Amino acid sequence: MNFAGKNFFVEGCGISGVAAAKLLLSQGANVLLHDAKADLDPEVIYQKLGSREAKLLLGEMADEAIDQAEICVLSPGVPLDSPLALKMKEKKKTIWGEIELAWQVKPEIMVLAITGTNGKTTTTSLVGEIVKRSGRPVYVVGNIGIPYTQMVSEMEDDAIVVAEISSFQLETISTFHPKLTAILNLTPDHLDRHHTMENYCLAKKAITKNQTAEEICVLNYEDPITKKMGEEIPCRPFYFSSKRRLEEGVWLEGDEIFYRDGQETLKICNVKECHLLGEHNYENICAAVAVTIHAGIPVDVVKEAILEFRAVEHRIEFVEEIHGVSYYNDSKGTNPDAAIKGIQAMNTKTCLIGGGYDKNSRYEEWIRSFNGKVKKLVLIGQTREKIAEAARNCGFFDVELADSLEEAVAICAETAKPGESVLLSPACASWGMFRNYEERGNLFKEIVRSMK
Repeated sequence: MNFAGKNFFVEGCGISGVAAAKLLLSQGANVLLHDAKADLDPEVIYQKLGSREAKLLLGEMADEAIDQAEICVLSPGVPLDSPLALKMKEKKKTIWGEIELAWQVKPEIMVLAITGTNGKTTTTSLVGEIVKRSGRPVYVVGNIGIPYTQMVSEMEDDAIVVAEISSFQLETISTFHPKLTAILNLTPDHLDRHHTMENYCLAKKAITKNQTAEEICVLNYEDPITKKMGEEIPCRPFYFSSKRRLEEGVWLEGDEIFYRDGQETLKICNVKECHLLGEHNYENICAAVAVTIHAGIPVDVVKEAILEFRAVEHRIEFVEEIHGVSYYNDSKGTNPDAAIKGIQAMNTKTCLIGGGYDKNSRYEEWIRSFNGKVKKLVLIGQTREKIAEAARNCGFFDVELADSLEEAVAICAETAKPGESVLLSPACASWGMFRNYEERGNLFKEIVRSMK
């Protein structure tokens, strides 16, 4: 697409919005950058943009700003049913997000796109490391923390893009066409945004909407929703499983991971040789194997990268051992299903820190997964009373409320005995108390290390 001279409206002055505005300016577009926060410092924003070419509007916005735009670019945090987005739709404006914008700039590059409720970051990071080891230029972008729009201008034509894509980002794609996709699993999440599980699943399934019948979507055979999606998507499903051998797919059998293309069976690795812990991570490995082998990466390269790969930060990340107690940071456990995986990875009695922003989740299944492993639950944030009530309803009564993460860690440190663990795995988003899960996890690590 030729962007020169076209008028774009970009909503949001955060990382995503600034990256989109910079990209558009580099393509010769006219940009109006808006943020509803009137108290932002314009000089700081211009400094981030690296120029003063964009028009900047902070606070209340006149309808004329949208009227003048040919295309509106929304940051992922702006819902499509927000007053701003509804106004854009009413005026019949084209709405893109950063994924669609980046794709429009360079649609010829191979994209491996990964979504799902849990495991996205680990799987995306692992796929990125496998591709990197193969020698191909690789860019790991998207919901993982690096905007696609920030990197697309420097991408070589033979590069591979590995993109972690959230449901929020998938709401605003139009022509985005990844060569290979993966939907890892689907459990209730972000229902405050999508309102129903059906809407959430439709947003995730949209990752495949422009794929052809010959292209591949990697799906979890053991997840009933993704298994059924294999019958609905426009491309070819290729399954992975942690429970059973597949005629075609990738599976865990005992401690071994195997790949079969329908004819030949290949042993990939023994999970005991890996640095990742837990069945959920073995599923992530299986998904990464399926994606990268179909992308043409040699099997020996895939195996070498898997055996060297270590857990991503904030996902069941070992922090320190203090007075015989092991501390783990699972701040990325931002929904009950992810937090269940965190509990399942623990092999000791555990003092658990949970709670945070309310995404309209239910917590009973998380509580029931404690299964005698959790000795105390310490709760913080907006959801602490809601989770405490769910715990009582499930027959778990050793619950204590704290006013801060510091207080929660102190309670756990007093409770845990040598040989036991303390786990931050909130089952909730961080908003309200923290800007993001990274800030929450980093503070947890600071608190723990200060005790040492």
